[in-house]
Amino acid sequence: MFTGIVESTAEVVNVVTEGTNKTFTFESGIANEFKIDQSVSHNGVCLTVVAVDGDQYKVTAIEETLLKTNLGDLTAGSKVNLERCMPANGRFDGHIVQGHVDQTATCTQVQERDGSWLFDFEYDASKGNITVEKGSICINGVSLTVFNSGENSFRVAIIPYTYNFTNFHSLKAGDTVNLEFDILGKYIKRILGSYAV
Repeated sequence: MFTGIVESTAEVVNVVTEGTNKTFTFESGIANEFKIDQSVSHNGVCLTVVAVDGDQYKVTAIEETLLKTNLGDLTAGSKVNLERCMPANGRFDGHIVQGHVDQTATCTQVQERDGSWLFDFEYDASKGNITVEKGSICINGVSLTVFNSGENSFRVAIIPYTYNFTNFHSLKAGDTVNLEFDILGKYIKRILGSYAV
């Protein structure tokens, strides 16, 4: 389980296609703290570390992951947001994030607001996911608060620390991001849907 509080970023060093899978080699300042079989969130996608060598490590994404996320678009030089799983004795600073991306969204607009940034996103509502005003959303592994919640769109505000410390500083209109909708909202929607007449 994750919280959506990004620890660091990693840069893609190499991508190797193996059948329908892709194995990524990343470089990160915290890689030397990783161990094989550890779960690490990459842009909100939970992946297992399969090799570690100094400041580089490898993870493999299977076809299902590549189809549902933006990881298939990564090339050498791309940067991702990193978070290790939450320790049992840690603080819960974000919200419950499983690392299981529901779908992608497209950034439609970025506005700088004299010390903060507004990002607008659109997603395919036919997949059954929803946002709620002032609810939580996980974008590329970052726990954020939704506003201007619409049927297939929403906005988030980004503070300077998040903008500079994550890959939000490189995000522009037209880019694809990973979305994980709030797990509590998904359960409530499922329960209420089962009582529909």
